[in-house]
Amino acid sequence: MKKLLFSTLSLVMVFFAGGCGDSDLVDSAGSKGAEQITIKIAWWGEKPRHDYTLEVIELFEEKYPTIKVEPIYSNWDDYWKRLAPMAAGNQLPDIIQMDLLYLKTYTKNSLLEDLTPYINQEVIQTESISEGILSGGRIDENLYGFPLGLNAPAIIVDPNLLSSGGDSKPNANWTWNNFEEIALQVQKDKGIYGTNGMKSPDVFFSYYLRTKGMNLYNKTGTGLGYDDDQLFIDYFNMQIRLLDEGAFPRADVTEQIKGIEDELLVKQQSAMQWVYSNQYIGFLQASNRQLELLPPPGPGQEVGLSVKPSMLFSMSKSSKHKEAAAQFINFFINDIEANKVIKGERGVPISTKVVEKLEIDLSPTQKKVFDYVNEVKNTNKKVDKADPLGSNEVVKLLQDVSEQILFKKITPTEGAQRFRTEANKILLNNN
Repeated sequence: MKKLLFSTLSLVMVFFAGGCGDSDLVDSAGSKGAEQITIKIAWWGEKPRHDYTLEVIELFEEKYPTIKVEPIYSNWDDYWKRLAPMAAGNQLPDIIQMDLLYLKTYTKNSLLEDLTPYINQEVIQTESISEGILSGGRIDENLYGFPLGLNAPAIIVDPNLLSSGGDSKPNANWTWNNFEEIALQVQKDKGIYGTNGMKSPDVFFSYYLRTKGMNLYNKTGTGLGYDDDQLFIDYFNMQIRLLDEGAFPRADVTEQIKGIEDELLVKQQSAMQWVYSNQYIGFLQASNRQLELLPPPGPGQEVGLSVKPSMLFSMSKSSKHKEAAAQFINFFINDIEANKVIKGERGVPISTKVVEKLEIDLSPTQKKVFDYVNEVKNTNKKVDKADPLGSNEVVKLLQDVSEQILFKKITPTEGAQRFRTEANKILLNNN
């Protein structure tokens, strides 16, 4: 899983609220004599994402020859560090790939443009997109992030690295006890890690809480959403048991992972990997072998699993070419040829028309992702929305506490107490 590194973006910076775009709505290839304009787009990702996004940009420029698109891309860690000074200088790219973790932070500081007028003007077409999905990018009544696709928590399994016993095969109805037993058996029989990727606790501890009927945050975003610290203790005690038996990697091992090619599952050093569903194709390409896609353990999967915008496109308020930026967002979401290049890597497309066209040509492995997300979506109609203000600090705290637990500097009980005290303080102060 991606390792979060939080930018030094100050929530008390003073940003310019101006930057109204000019009327630069550009016709497609038929336009002659129109002035050439340049828009900038920023995203994070691995090399395969960079490569196909550049292809999509070329397709867009062919259709709209008066618009040049300048790309800005990096990995997750560097991405937010690069955006922070751009935000401070009121020089954000026209289009910003956005995450739910940061959406409220950027909107609070008046950095993003409401996309609703461009939908009303049909510059961005949404007739084949449900309002429920669009709600994932709304703050109050304004749409500050346009979902690019849907994904859900999942586990990738290499069946050839599992033990051969009859009870050692995970399935869609497995339990936490099954998961732990399988991971331990892999280490015993194969001498490799049974699992990796759980050290993104904001994702998978949150999932664990939801399977128990709880949430990481309360409804108002002013504090944690669970009262029983035993849930925290049980979750991390499981990781400690796996760690003690060598079925789970130490933090210093995972710190060496810089890209997908370094992942333990790709290098056949772990039989299971906790991911978001859209990462499945990337792992397939990097490993070049058969891999399975399964839901995380239960019981409680029907409430624990929900879809979320895998990422979003936001438009900067400082953009001078907002209509052109809106046209690019529309192209990325709705153009069939563009989506044949994207192939759902940023999540299952949100347009039903696009999905209908793509499903005809999907490979069996690509169809696994579409089917998995659709099953989650049909089981639980909830679409995750923006995390509360201060959540980036809470997630960093949770990661720090998790590492201290796994390095055995503190116990899960001590970690639970520290996390509760400091997280509630962060959320209350921010909200």
